[in-house]
Amino acid sequence: MRLRISRAAGLGAALAALPLFAFSTAAQLAVSSNDNKAVLVNGVNTVPENPAEDTVTVIDLSASPPKVVGEVKAPSSVVGPPQNVAITPDEGLALVSSNQKLDPADPKKLVADNRLSVIDLKANPPAVIATLELGLAPAGIGMNRAGNLALVANRGEGTVSVLTISGKTVTAAGKVDFGNKTSGPSSVAFSPDGKTALVTRDGDHKISVLSVEGTKVEDTKRTMTGGIRPYAIEISPKGDVAVVVNQGGGTGDIDTINVIDLKGKAPRIVHTIDVGQIVEAVAFSDDGGFVAVTAQDGSNRPPNHPFYGEASLAAVFGVNGTTLTKVAEARIGKWSQGIAWSRDGKTLLAQNMVEKSLSVLAFDGKTLKVTGEIKLSGAPEGLRTAAR
Repeated sequence: MRLRISRAAGLGAALAALPLFAFSTAAQLAVSSNDNKAVLVNGVNTVPENPAEDTVTVIDLSASPPKVVGEVKAPSSVVGPPQNVAITPDEGLALVSSNQKLDPADPKKLVADNRLSVIDLKANPPAVIATLELGLAPAGIGMNRAGNLALVANRGEGTVSVLTISGKTVTAAGKVDFGNKTSGPSSVAFSPDGKTALVTRDGDHKISVLSVEGTKVEDTKRTMTGGIRPYAIEISPKGDVAVVVNQGGGTGDIDTINVIDLKGKAPRIVHTIDVGQIVEAVAFSDDGGFVAVTAQDGSNRPPNHPFYGEASLAAVFGVNGTTLTKVAEARIGKWSQGIAWSRDGKTLLAQNMVEKSLSVLAFDGKTLKVTGEIKLSGAPEGLRTAAR
């Protein structure tokens, strides 16, 4: 899907003063959404007293080491896959969905949200320029490589919202309804040509195939069934395979990832690979040669739990057609969430909910090593870079 670290009162002012684009035009941005409504108390996701507002942090991933260059307040939620952020290819806009919000009748509880924030990343500081109301409990977001269409999985109502993008204007343009309110659409991934989208459904353990023609998005009615509770999903930049991670039953069993072959007459699952407890995130390197995943691996459980783990796991697999081979792994923080690659494939960021931080990892093609940490103003739960 998470110790709390105090932040200086002047953090917001300091970040606002940062010249967001006073660095090289070759910079690469990563965007982290951060939930302040979620604290891990003895293995239980708990709403803290008087939580601060949620935030969205902008990171220059091309800097060495990566650094925070901006921040804005915007609603978000740890509930759902860590793919509730999407960035346009020109890095001008970020979309951030909010699955849960504080219950107005009881601030110790959460209820389903329906908001999506549109954030201008080129403003200084970055700013929310629009808020859209979508379906119930919006979660993962997929964006095509043209940057003119996005799909948002509405986990609470069994639908996918279609959004059109023109400049800085984002418009709701209908929904795809799976006909099952408990299907739990969770995450969306576009093929590189933008003509196909895959949607995970953790409520009924299926993966749907959508056809896309312009702004017309339809359910082909074809589904795949792999692991229990398919969650985050991403398609390789090469367009030949997709990888989906499975949350499993949450009882301590080792959970899996599935490899989907996209080259045949129809997509189908061809391999299943074990990873760790509660696999959370997936991201392909820009060249499609590697795929990274995170698994919480018991770090979100009470210390007296038989399957408690001291740290989450980040793992990198080499991709050869539909075959994945583990290349390297590293231990990161607790209650891990999203993961993202630098364009050159040498640096990764991974989210740690409990520590309210991003682990910075170095990858040389053979080894994966934690080299630093970026402290954040909230517990990070969604992380993306722009697809190109």
